[in-house]
This record gives sequence, structure tokens and C-alpha cells, in this order.
Amino acid sequence: MTAGTVDVPEVIRMGPPRLTAGLDQYIRMGYEAHLAVHGPLPRYGAPELVDLAQRIGLTGKGGAAFPFARKLKAVMDSARRRRLPTAVVVNATEGEPGSAKDRMLLARAPHLVLDGALLVSEALRAESIAVGVDEGSPGVTSMPSAVAERRSRLPIRVVQQPARFVSGESGSLIRGVNGLVALPPSRKVRSSDGGVGGVDGLPTLLSNAETYAQLAVAARLGAEAYCAVGPDAEPGTVLLTVNRPGARRPVVVEAPAGTPLGAVLDACGTGPGQGVLVGGYHGMFLDAESAVTAPCSRAGMRKSGGTFGAGIVIPLPEDTCPLGEAARIVQWLAAESAGQCGPCRRGLPELARAFGAMVAGGGAPAVEEVRRLAAAVVGQGACSHPDGSAGFVRSALGAFTEDVRAHTGGAGCGRRVRSVLPTVPWTPDRGDDELGRAQVNLKVDWALCDGHGLCADISPELFTLDQYGFPVVNEGPVPVWLTLSAKRAVNQCPALALRFAASGR
Repeated sequence: MTAGTVDVPEVIRMGPPRLTAGLDQYIRMGYEAHLAVHGPLPRYGAPELVDLAQRIGLTGKGGAAFPFARKLKAVMDSARRRRLPTAVVVNATEGEPGSAKDRMLLARAPHLVLDGALLVSEALRAESIAVGVDEGSPGVTSMPSAVAERRSRLPIRVVQQPARFVSGESGSLIRGVNGLVALPPSRKVRSSDGGVGGVDGLPTLLSNAETYAQLAVAARLGAEAYCAVGPDAEPGTVLLTVNRPGARRPVVVEAPAGTPLGAVLDACGTGPGQGVLVGGYHGMFLDAESAVTAPCSRAGMRKSGGTFGAGIVIPLPEDTCPLGEAARIVQWLAAESAGQCGPCRRGLPELARAFGAMVAGGGAPAVEEVRRLAAAVVGQGACSHPDGSAGFVRSALGAFTEDVRAHTGGAGCGRRVRSVLPTVPWTPDRGDDELGRAQVNLKVDWALCDGHGLCADISPELFTLDQYGFPVVNEGPVPVWLTLSAKRAVNQCPALALRFAASGR
């Protein structure tokens, strides 16, 4: 059977298949098929596993690229110092709308992810494994089935997280695994010092789903064979999620690290358009010329002026307004924040409004206001969300300078916004109208509104009143942390003039 018979991301392999081995034969590899393709899993002690991770230069594949061997040693040292057992957490949440690589692994090769987690658990003598997945993702059904197929003696839990951008932050996931609200904690604590369970938490090894899968591949191949593919500094293969304009499903590409991005785009039947966003919404735009030659590695992307992140690739076609696309995402990022600190509650919404005003023809002062607000939120948040959002804004300004001049001059670029940059993560049954999954806007039916002003009393963050007492609705999606007050305003409107509408409609 081939993957084309069901609704899963298409998989393309460039070079020898590793993470995607067997997927040309199986839609989903059960445990028996997994063993037939990959073979039995070898056993490693803790020192041997640290040595393997160091020799292959394994780093986290969720975006931060932290050295995996250092994480392992930090957990070992913490457990020894505190005389506590350990825990292992797999971060398979993928709140980034442009990413589907982890969803692909969960849906089609779940045992490869479990292999890596079990390798680490045995080396650390962990007492439990938790796998964090997004609500609505394929992992909700595929991972529990894989756990049942393994019949592991070690307890393995599959924990559902809200399908939100900030849910994949390590602190958010730890809180979710511990039964708390999945939001970044106000005080940063390394999971190696305090993670799953207990008052202070056990020393916990937390890493991305692909990281564990890569470890499982390396454990079978050995360091020398693993490093035979890719550049010496970053050996092995990478997983890329390519979002093709107009296509309903993304493509997940496995390619040797260092493969030129232009070759990857060609293999997916698309091109760089007027520029390519690489690394997702905390990533950077590359102009078309730079994108074609940029190597698909972390060092290669940095040298080309970009960032690799979690391997998200989104080309912008020539017929869409790049600044209008970016304005949509800045609004989305502001609404996706945890709303727990000043930069997220106030800074990002102000940045989104200023960016929108600039696109609408605000002139040169509007550009300077955007730059000022972007600089003001950097380094001020409880997590990295404000910094990443500000980086996205600065990248858009730098990549599309001609469009900035056209829009600030008042005439604009003349292109419509095609909504190429996605705002809802891919799922097999994705529904864009579901309140709570897709973002929503507030709309006023002016034929009914009598200017009672109650909405501004209930939610002053969303409504202000004009000189005649009628509501002025803040533009952009309703932030998740204001959803309850927005619902109250809609439900308590005396004239029934307020309603929700899906963003962009």
C-alpha cells in the first residue's frame, strides 16, 4: 500500500531513507513491520549513549538545537546529586501551523519514536515515559496503539496538549504532563533539574519526537555509518515540511543534511517564488536567490542569512502580498501568546496593530513604530515567544524592502493577500471553523447594535467605545487568553449584535 491512499502528509525521500524507511510500503508501520524494516533495537548503557550522541553531533530537532548529549549528562548529574529516579518526555506537540514532520512520524512510524525514548529510559533507568501530542493530531490514536503493541514494562503515557503555538514550549509541556494548564511557567526551570511528578519534579529528559527517532536510527547504524551521510559538522538526514502554495497537504522531505533548498523545492514541484520562510513563525525569510542555494543545515542556513528551526519551508508565490501575509501572522502570533506577561499581553498586540497600519499605508513613521515596538519586547518575556515574534517582523521588513516602500507610500504593492501562510496545523480532518482550534474574530452587526456599551465593561482589552458610545472592536483574532471574556461579551450583548467569525472571513 502507498501513503497516497489515506490522508497523511506526502513523503519524499532524497538519498538513502532512514527515518522514512519502509514508508513506501506501509501507510503505518505496526511493531512487526517496524522490526522487519529496522531490525531489533540494541541496548546502550548511559556512557555509551552519551558517546553516541556526541559522535553524531545529535541536537534537538524542535528548533532550539540544544546538544542532546549535554541534556543526557545534565539529567544524569541531577539524578545522582538529588538521589532521585528520572523521567523521559517526548515532545511531539506541533503547534507550529507550517510543521508536519512530527505528525508524520506519529502517524506512520510511531515505533521509531518509541525506540529512542526507550533507549534513553533504559540508559537513565527512568521510571516513566510521557509522550505529549496535540489534540486532533494523528498521535492521539496512533501512539496509544503503538504503546499497546510494544507491551513495555515501563509505564508510557500519551498526554494530549491544546493545539496551540505555546503548548510545545518545554515548560508548557511539563506542566501539561503534570496535569496543570499547559502554559509556559513564569519561572524558568530546566527539566533536568525539575520536571515530571513530585513537588519539585524528577530530573527529566525532554526532547523532540524526531530527536528520539534520529537516536534510534543511529543506535542501529552506529556512529560511523550514521555520519556517512551529510556534512561532517552536521551528519545524518533532516526532515523538512514543505508547504506548497495551493496544496491541501504539506510534503515531508527526508534529505541528507546540507542538500540545497532549491533541490528540495524542485523535488516538491514548486519554486522559491518571491521568497521563502524557513524555520516557521519564529524563523526568517530568505530572498529567492539566497533560498535556492541555501544548504538545509543549521550552519548552512545561518550562513545564508536564515535559520533552520524545525525545518519548516513555506515559499511565497509571486501573486500574493508578502507584507499582508506577514501582517496576518503577526496578528496570529499576538493572539497565540500565553498572555501572562507584559510583552505578550500588550507588546505583541500593539506590534500587530502597528504592522497592520504600516501595510495599510502608514508612511515612514509607521515603519519606525514597528521597529520600536519589535525592539521593546525582546528579552522581556517569560518565554521566547516575544523574541521569536519580533524576529519574524524584522525579517519581513528586511526581506521585502521594495514592498515596504510601496505600502508606506500609500499605493501598496497591488497584490491581494492569498493567505498562503497557514494559521491552523495540519490534521487529517482539519476544520478551519472550529472555535478554540482556529482563531476567530469578533464582528458587530451594526443593524442591531444600540450602543449599550456593555461589551467594553466586560472585556476592555477587546472593546473601546467611540464618542457616541458605540463599540470599536480591536482588529485581529481574539487572543486565546481572552476567549472566555469574548464569549461573555457575545452572550450578554442585549441587542444580540456581537458574533464570532473565523479569521479571514
